[in-house]
Amino acid sequence: METVRLSQDRSSPDRCSSDRLDPDELDAQASRLHDTEVWQRIVTGWERTTPEPVLPVPATGGAAARTLPPPEAPSDWRVLLSLPVDRLIDESLRALPARPPGERRLPGRLGAVLPERLHTWRRVGQPDVRPSVHLGYARQVLTEWGWQNTPYRLRNARGARCLCGAMLTAHRLGYGSLDTVDRAGAWLITELRSQGWTGLIGPWNRHPGRTASDALSLLDATIRRASLAGH
Repeated sequence: METVRLSQDRSSPDRCSSDRLDPDELDAQASRLHDTEVWQRIVTGWERTTPEPVLPVPATGGAAARTLPPPEAPSDWRVLLSLPVDRLIDESLRALPARPPGERRLPGRLGAVLPERLHTWRRVGQPDVRPSVHLGYARQVLTEWGWQNTPYRLRNARGARCLCGAMLTAHRLGYGSLDTVDRAGAWLITELRSQGWTGLIGPWNRHPGRTASDALSLLDATIRRASLAGH
């Protein structure tokens, strides 16, 4: 699978310091990544099935070779479907259970309200993870520390996070690099687009009537979509 990066210079001071990355910036970066041609090839091509190979008829010579029937042309299985392929894929993705992240506990409730910079040491020596695994930890952050949608910022006074805030917190706890966070955000936007939402993650998160259950369901659907794509 191709590695996808934003055109923004990753060596710039603003980009290298994860403490300076806020939910709004993450949201914008994920949107820019989602709109790139490379990303669109990933999200529109991974589910396609290649035609079955047609084996050539062995050349045995003589009359026997002339009496062999010609190979049948491969049939298109799509004509047998009752629904469009993309709709069947979306329905299948939603029916599968989300894969839980690896066993690694979050800090307790005190960790939820501590300044983010105090969690930096947790990243030391931690390997990178796939976007689907990163999103699994973001889901764990929302489940254990709480979800909030107003005001839209990294967290509220009780330590509850918005969707982008949970992703940034998961990164700062050592679950994925900044590149992984970008790709996880792009997968979130991909799932939102499949559900008909044309805006960014933040406006979806703070939309009137939005609930914590909605946020967790969105993460579950995104985890399934990303993991089945090998991300």
